[in-house]
Amino acid sequence: MNRISGKSFDINIGDLLLHVEKATLSITDNSSVAKDRGIPNGRLLGDVEASGEIEVDATGLGIITEAAKSAGSFRELEPFDCLFYANSGSEEEMKVEAFGCAFKIESLLDIDQKGGEKHTTKLPFDVTSPDFIRINGVPYLASSETKDLI
Repeated sequence: MNRISGKSFDINIGDLLLHVEKATLSITDNSSVAKDRGIPNGRLLGDVEASGEIEVDATGLGIITEAAKSAGSFRELEPFDCLFYANSGSEEEMKVEAFGCAFKIESLLDIDQKGGEKHTTKLPFDVTSPDFIRINGVPYLASSETKDLI
């Protein structure tokens, strides 16, 4: 049986298919335990946030640059919805959607005269939409949490 690996993922940023060297996405959920007299007694839902980073080579940066050029500048790029999709060809499938991803540029240049490694640029992003994250079609947030926002 084939298993999902990093090579299995296709990544769409908006309408763009992008090949990345590396991608991360993390959720911070500040929910906590409610306590009465120091004893756990339920759960308190806290605020959430999500962020990640994609690392692209010169070709990938060129695709993002064209989108920025159409928008007028990198800072004028509208937030993208990102889809991370993998199918092993057998039984495993994974689909993660992050909505309203606002990109920044980090590590634009890291030049090593020795060569031997492909040049990459890091693009960190923050998830800015109340649609937030869906994992295999299931939203991370309850509809009651976003009812007045979406």
